[in-house]
Amino acid sequence: MLQQQGVLVKVPASTANLGPGFDSLGMALSLHLWVGMKPAERTQVRLHGPELTGIPTDETNLIVQIAKRVFDEAGVPIIPLDVDVYSEIPLTRGLGSSASAIVGALVAANALIGHPLSQQRLFDMATTIERHPDNVGASLYGGIIVAAWDGQQANAIRVEPHKALGTVVAIPRFHLETKAARHVLPRQVSMADAVYNISRSSLLVAALCTGDFAQLSFAMKDKLHQPYRAPLIPGMSKLLEEAVQHGAYGAALSGAGPTLIAFTNKEQEPLALVMFMRETLVQHGVEADVFQLLPCSEGALCLNAAAEEIKSVIPSTYKEHG
Repeated sequence: MLQQQGVLVKVPASTANLGPGFDSLGMALSLHLWVGMKPAERTQVRLHGPELTGIPTDETNLIVQIAKRVFDEAGVPIIPLDVDVYSEIPLTRGLGSSASAIVGALVAANALIGHPLSQQRLFDMATTIERHPDNVGASLYGGIIVAAWDGQQANAIRVEPHKALGTVVAIPRFHLETKAARHVLPRQVSMADAVYNISRSSLLVAALCTGDFAQLSFAMKDKLHQPYRAPLIPGMSKLLEEAVQHGAYGAALSGAGPTLIAFTNKEQEPLALVMFMRETLVQHGVEADVFQLLPCSEGALCLNAAAEEIKSVIPSTYKEHG
């Protein structure tokens, strides 16, 4: 049944890889994107906030295009849409901005037509679009996601983040396209490097499941992608190597970067770590926003609200940008 009043969906950001878990580990974070979607006489997209500058507002908009895929998959007629989008998630910084948009579009369009598609089907569709399951799985289900994809079906197990787990993120004020960050990766790796990552990724999952965070400084090390991406982010190598000396359990490149993320005890003040991360990047000529960010247990949520109620979550300073 078509929801004439529309739907409002809230989707968390995500961090992927967590070091060694390349394209297989992800965690939802407490920054969000909201999508309001309702039927209309003609398609229009309103964007709110500076993070969405330059995004198309016509039929070519990613959210509109993915909504059409949902309608087609569900066997219902494609309809024009009125879409509002507000996001706290910075674009092309390694915090899953594209994954959150994909998941938001899928969940909103599915809710708009009465939820005909299962969560698993939405996950499969999201992974096919994104080409890896870690970010989309975290945004869809929340928490920590351990996932695999065979090109057609995505499988995932969700782990609830430990109540004491926190993070500090350093978000450089420059963009790094995922395509560029993948271009620097080798086409083949040695058996030794493969075993190095498999062992640490397995240990990392076990540590996160049990709360044995003392293992993270060892378990978050990687040889498959971070060494090759380090030249793209000045100061990254020093930050990842020395973060544990300033209070971090371990540190990693968030997704394809340039954001860097350190795992912490959220019950302890991370001032020394924040200062270290900021100063390390400044010493290498990189300005960055550095702050605490909590894991998010809640995945994509269809709120009990009409599409127009997105106005309640948009800061007043951004409302005129629609």
